[in-house]
Amino acid sequence: MNIKNKILYQKVFKIFKKYKLSSKHAIISTDALINAELVGAYGHGLSRLKMYCDRISKKVINPNPKIKIKKISPSISHIDANNSIGFVAADLGIKTAIKHAQKTGIGMVAVKNSGHYGLSGYYAEQAVKKNLITMIFTNAPPAVAPHGALKSLFGTNPICFGSPTGSKIPFILDTSISVINRGKIRVAARKNQSIPTGVALDKFGKPTTDAKKALAGVQLPIAGFRGSGLAWMVDILSGVLTGGNHAGRVKDPFDDFSGPQNIGHLFIAFKANLFQKNYKQRIKDNIKIVKKLPKIKGVKEIMYPGQNKFNRYKTNLKKDISIPDVIKKDLEALIS
Repeated sequence: MNIKNKILYQKVFKIFKKYKLSSKHAIISTDALINAELVGAYGHGLSRLKMYCDRISKKVINPNPKIKIKKISPSISHIDANNSIGFVAADLGIKTAIKHAQKTGIGMVAVKNSGHYGLSGYYAEQAVKKNLITMIFTNAPPAVAPHGALKSLFGTNPICFGSPTGSKIPFILDTSISVINRGKIRVAARKNQSIPTGVALDKFGKPTTDAKKALAGVQLPIAGFRGSGLAWMVDILSGVLTGGNHAGRVKDPFDDFSGPQNIGHLFIAFKANLFQKNYKQRIKDNIKIVKKLPKIKGVKEIMYPGQNKFNRYKTNLKKDISIPDVIKKDLEALIS
């Protein structure tokens, strides 16, 4: 099924309103969800809408949270999101970090009692548009086994970095520490599609291309023990540091309704010209040098992180959004 962007937006907004989000919070959540579809990150888009609504219905997401902000210093704040939907907590987190950075040069905001917030890169873009460099960390439910372990404990724990480039296309590195993100595996499982080799093991520790067996088993980290170390680092920064759950205690949003997730996030933003006033020219030179390197056969252009997503967004914004039948059924059931 193909649907116009504007109509889809209205449907998703109505669904969030039906599930008792305020108009302001429904707009924030709809913006983030539709953005994921437009950049082609389908594992973070409409495929998760039913999950958010189920968690609201089961009272493990608070649709009307009383969020508290504790200002620790002119540059640092700590947010208790009161089990809000993750989009709302993250939106407040990055906006608070931006506000601090604009006033003092640097802002750092820790968030606890949040939930899954979609794409880290979506929030990074907000900071980059204000001429800020940003780093964002968040943890996730167990999916990746620590190096040497058979049992999953760490999440796919995204790491995100954003920088202005002196052009309209920002540098946004938004990557999980797993070979592929868990959302892609969930989408493949719902569509009965296989996943690539080398990304997951089944529950017996054997390599698998079966998406459902991968969800029951473990995902493999990037770069072996180095990826495992990065996952651990993110768990410390976004879980231990913030007051969020950590060490495998983040609940699976699709399957575990025994309580809130209490995911933690860490948002850091600082002025790009803190140390070098000509940062924009320096980053332009940096990108230019890399792009002028000799290219391997079949490569037309050396792309920096964020370029592909920017191009997909521009292309998809002009056309109808394609929705798989399984997602269409979700929408129809949720809006009825």
